[in-house]
Amino acid sequence: MKVLLINPPRANEIIGNNPVIIEEERGFNPPLGLLYLAAYLEAHSDHDIKVIDSQVERLTYDQLAERVKTQAPDVVGLTTMTLTLLDVMKTAEIVKRVSPSTKVVLGGPHVHLYPDESIRLKNADFLVLGEGEEAFKDLLDSIDDKDRLSRVTGLVFEHNGQIVNTGIRPAIEDLDALPFPARHMVPYKKYSSLLAKGDCVTTMFTSRGCPFKCTFCDRPHLGSRFRSRSPGNVVDELEKCVRMGIVEFLIYDDTFTVNRARVMGICDEIARRRLDIGFDIRARVDTVDDAMLAKLKKAGCQGIHYGVEAGTEKILKVLNKGIHISQVDEVFRMTRKHKIPVLAYFMIGSPTETRDDIETTFRVMRRLKPDYVHITVLTPFPGTQIYKMGLESGILKRDYWREFAANPTPEFEPPHWGEYFTREELNEFLVKGYKQFYLRPGYIVRRLLKLRSLGEMKRKAKAGLKVLGMG
Repeated sequence: MKVLLINPPRANEIIGNNPVIIEEERGFNPPLGLLYLAAYLEAHSDHDIKVIDSQVERLTYDQLAERVKTQAPDVVGLTTMTLTLLDVMKTAEIVKRVSPSTKVVLGGPHVHLYPDESIRLKNADFLVLGEGEEAFKDLLDSIDDKDRLSRVTGLVFEHNGQIVNTGIRPAIEDLDALPFPARHMVPYKKYSSLLAKGDCVTTMFTSRGCPFKCTFCDRPHLGSRFRSRSPGNVVDELEKCVRMGIVEFLIYDDTFTVNRARVMGICDEIARRRLDIGFDIRARVDTVDDAMLAKLKKAGCQGIHYGVEAGTEKILKVLNKGIHISQVDEVFRMTRKHKIPVLAYFMIGSPTETRDDIETTFRVMRRLKPDYVHITVLTPFPGTQIYKMGLESGILKRDYWREFAANPTPEFEPPHWGEYFTREELNEFLVKGYKQFYLRPGYIVRRLLKLRSLGEMKRKAKAGLKVLGMG
């Protein structure tokens, strides 16, 4: 069977969290979910697997249509997030137009949250719920036998006029057993990042599931239980990438530093194998310490992304972050001591947040002296506690996301927490915060002195123009 996994063009994406400066970081990441699927199918089936990443190849919809027509797949798989739903449906429409007999399979967090609405969408034949590797293979092996598929856990489809939902398959326990993402199926040397020092970078996951309970975040298809790969398995993937010519990595675990012993083990294994690499991680300030930072630096850590989110204890409590400003100050100080660059995430527009709270957050942001900041307007996303709070309190007047899931249209505008501010006012604050941070003369001089390549300068100059509204 010919299986084509497609990362759709990003022509109609709903930008719910209004990124300004880090937009380029989002645009050129390998589609790891699809590459994990491709690798699993390559290792455990005889199906003919191909991957198209429309974004990194900069394909238009017309060009994508020609590629699909030429390959004439039996099945197309699409990862579906709520913010990319319009592009997913446009891609499904193209697939059915140029290859009517092709079955379209949707997976990802959106269909996990809204299975009934998703299976009723035009051109969707099957859904895969939760982690997709095993369920998708089982679907392919029995795709023409819906009675048999009714006994495969993790699927949704229509049969005899009824929606069949076979439930959620248990999470994969042994992540070491999964093959590494099939990077060889995409033009992997084209991936880059604003934060990278070179022109070739890849992302990777070393764990799944997040044990923390922040009210603004949800990963429904991966679960809340932290599952991790062993240090040896993680470094095996790093070493394989090095052999491919990739030496920079963005480790995209929600929190890489949950398990201290594992982090130290990964660093030791990198040192033992003498890998000359650079990598960024995401961490919480309450999961790192001085000894860990020293190990990370020695192993090649060239950036830590900390989710600070707010500069007041009041808003941190609303967000259920479980951290304090004093911890943030101390950890940022320690990280600077080890000369590891820092990207700090902040949000504005949280429940109960006032103008004074936002101004305090901006002052704290500048005081912390991170190398980069990423500020967003909080969007109550589907499945999050804040979205439920908004519906229950009446701040959110309707179930906006469910309506969009049932009828995705380009006119849809993501909701915001409209207790004190309009969306326009929050966007004005957003730009103000970026300008206050990035347009300080001292900051600009420091960044210029740290540039290492022409490519890095071009990426960061482009991002700077976006802040000024000129990009």
